[in-house]
Amino acid sequence: MFDEISKSYDFLNHTLSCFQDILWRKACCRELKKRGAGKRLLDLCGGTGDFAVEFERIVGKPSVAILGDFSFGMLEHSCGKKTSAKPVQLDAMQMPFCENSFDVILNGFGMRNLPNAAGGLEESHRVLSAGGYLMVLEFFSPRNFFNRFFYKCLAPLFIPLLGSIFSGKRSAYEYLINSVLRFLPVSDFANLAKEKGFRVISIKPCFFGIAYRVLLQKGKTT
Repeated sequence: MFDEISKSYDFLNHTLSCFQDILWRKACCRELKKRGAGKRLLDLCGGTGDFAVEFERIVGKPSVAILGDFSFGMLEHSCGKKTSAKPVQLDAMQMPFCENSFDVILNGFGMRNLPNAAGGLEESHRVLSAGGYLMVLEFFSPRNFFNRFFYKCLAPLFIPLLGSIFSGKRSAYEYLINSVLRFLPVSDFANLAKEKGFRVISIKPCFFGIAYRVLLQKGKTT
């Protein structure tokens, strides 16, 4: 499915979010810079690499940078973007990396696409260094009135329609909405992250909670 929409993925992401997704990624990277995030980067479920691009622009060039995604089509369309991240086709539930391989993991709109969030968090925890950060930017299951109205009433009307017009794949954008509705609320995700060994540093809403930025940190060894 993601291979099929890869050509129009960036355009539709920006259009459907009214270009807010760009601002959200920038905000994530500014927060990581403020906290002195390390220099070994994994952009996980990274798609076409927009998150990695912003990280390098705001935080600086990593010493190691990997753009990892399950979809080869998405990785193909990262070519030509201003990032040093090397594209690697991988399974986020079973990554081909040793423990403590990265200081920062970015996960933009990918956690809800995994078979289960618990396994994704466990595997991210494994490959992170002690004190390393996992920045999750995601659409979580809506809980307030505005978000419920948006995802249950407005989004099903216009998102699949625009997806069909510009990509010819209406079903992929119906999946997008359903995946949000089936996913965890942000509070439940934060509690799950704690169970998997992370400290919850911050939870910040984007555009009235349409999306959230969740910054997690792997505990330092003593």
